[in-house]
Amino acid sequence: MRAKKLTLAALALTAGLSLTACQQGEDSNASANVADSSSSSSSSSSGTSGGSGGTSGGGNGGTSGGSASAADDDAPGSGGGKITTGTCKTANLDFRSSHGMGEGDIVVTMKNTGGDACTLKGFPGVDLKSEDAGTPLSAQRSDLKSPVVNLQSGDETRFTLHYPPNTTGGSGVDVTTMVVTPPNETHSTSLPVSINLPVQEGADQKVTVDPVGTGKQ
Repeated sequence: MRAKKLTLAALALTAGLSLTACQQGEDSNASANVADSSSSSSSSSSGTSGGSGGTSGGGNGGTSGGSASAADDDAPGSGGGKITTGTCKTANLDFRSSHGMGEGDIVVTMKNTGGDACTLKGFPGVDLKSEDAGTPLSAQRSDLKSPVVNLQSGDETRFTLHYPPNTTGGSGVDVTTMVVTPPNETHSTSLPVSINLPVQEGADQKVTVDPVGTGKQ
């Protein structure tokens, strides 16, 4: 058990990664398929806006640059380009995760449950946690371009996390929790996952995340 702890921590440190700065907003009451975020707000759409990202590494929520506009993109789930109320808040999104079509893919779906239209643009922050390691591993950003995704109430969109499957024959490191911070948000939510990462050099650099709204919708 101690060997696993040291290994995953070393992977994270090698990549120069650390726990998402906004982890303090993480909700510990996530269910098996749906996680409710913890957020505070003085408005009816709970949570505070404003991204904390802008760097090339994963781990912090944020966009790839620029402000989201409802008419900038017609990506799937864009809500027909209708005017939105602004950035989607973590508190107004329903999250669920599932394994993708390919081995080594986790698809995270986000549904707008806030009642009003809202916008997402950019890369989510994703941190992987193991019960055997104290230091989480933050996903790197892929090279895909970030579309603007406008979600009407009830609309869904998704993003994909890619990781190297453990085919080494070794026990690897078991990841049990994925901490997600939507773009331009400072509040996170936790989702249960089942990932086994190989213990090998460079494995941490192969954990990447695509921007919201890319891939098959």
